[in-house]
Amino acid sequence: MENSIRLSEEQITQDLLPQKFGKLGMIWVSILITICLVGVYAYYRQIRYGLGVTAMRDYVSWGIYISNFVFFVAISLVGSLITAIFRLSNVKWSTPLTRIAEIIAVSAIVFASIIIIVDMGRPERFTNLFLYGRLQSPIMWDVIVIGTYFFISILLLYFPLLPDLQILIKNKDKSGPKLNWLYRFQGSFWKGTPEQLKICNKAINTLSILIIPVAFTIHTVTSWLFATTYRPGWDSTNFGAYFISGAFLVGSGGVVVAMYVFHKFYHLEKYITDLHFDRMGRIVVLLSFLYLYFNVNEYLVPAFKMKKSEEDHLAELFSGDFSHMFWFAIFVGMIIPIIILLFKKGRKPLPMFIVGCMIVVGAWFKRYLIVTPTLLHPFLPMQDIPANFRHYFPSWEEWAITSGSLAGALLVITFFVRIYPIVPIYETITEQLESESHEN
Repeated sequence: MENSIRLSEEQITQDLLPQKFGKLGMIWVSILITICLVGVYAYYRQIRYGLGVTAMRDYVSWGIYISNFVFFVAISLVGSLITAIFRLSNVKWSTPLTRIAEIIAVSAIVFASIIIIVDMGRPERFTNLFLYGRLQSPIMWDVIVIGTYFFISILLLYFPLLPDLQILIKNKDKSGPKLNWLYRFQGSFWKGTPEQLKICNKAINTLSILIIPVAFTIHTVTSWLFATTYRPGWDSTNFGAYFISGAFLVGSGGVVVAMYVFHKFYHLEKYITDLHFDRMGRIVVLLSFLYLYFNVNEYLVPAFKMKKSEEDHLAELFSGDFSHMFWFAIFVGMIIPIIILLFKKGRKPLPMFIVGCMIVVGAWFKRYLIVTPTLLHPFLPMQDIPANFRHYFPSWEEWAITSGSLAGALLVITFFVRIYPIVPIYETITEQLESESHEN
């Protein structure tokens, strides 16, 4: 903890123990549960009446569901960025952010998997991937890397939590009997011996090394689901790097938003400080420039060649029906955040929160633009088809299911924070003791 304030071990523990929901927290949980229930009802209708309740047709066979899937996959990369890279680089100031990043990654990848099953229409056919799957299919590659990434992310969330579980067990009067039973079930074997700490640290370092190539693979393979399809807007060798750079940006934006919420509403100002916002702001600026570069590259090259199919696609984005959404995503998701964060005052908590929200919202619409306009411009011209096949706007069922999945991911994070410390207690205490020993 890079902070001039020296806190006692007891003070740190009391500050970082999970807090019960207040009135505002209960309202927040109620809203999220309501949105989830509406989404469940909409999915029930989809199961009963089929995908006909959606606005997806022969041309736009991938709609808002796949856009949401790509968004979830993108934001899940944050677990690798904060947890793995910072841990391996021994970046001490990132300690209060690691668990925030880890739980965002886990919740996002869970709902990425769920939304794919929703998109299938016939969920029972998901088993066919395992019964009749072919490794020649990019979809099988995606299933494999998502499963691997989820497994490693869970372990990266669990192993650093073990020392904190011991602290939570010792403070059982604060948690109550039910939560105390859960803590004992998950971590009663942990005694905090030097041997256990050595094994745990070695496991964390190993997982940190493993998750980086897996994370790069999951976003590259997801991009290949598009790039291996010979369509205008997707026929690109740039797509892998384009997806990865965008994932780093939206993941960092998601962490910034969560940082502010916990900093403000959980009164963690002593642990998530202006220093953390400033340094995350510098990282976000770098990632914004990187993603902006790949966006320029993605559109400039086909615009220069201007093949007929690409011309129609680009015209639709730059000045057609999707132009408002396109320029909104570019300016709100990249350019304006760069301008704000270049100034020191822009890297304060509140401006950073606003920038983080802009990046996340812009990133969601950017994923929508990756999917829908391309499908509306197939190589074979549309002839003798109903007028509604030429346009796509999600039905209320699609909006409800999509909103329900987003609310579900937030609900997982919310309940996690209620049960476990969102800032690592043991690591925070250890770093302060190390800092004091160096000074002495």
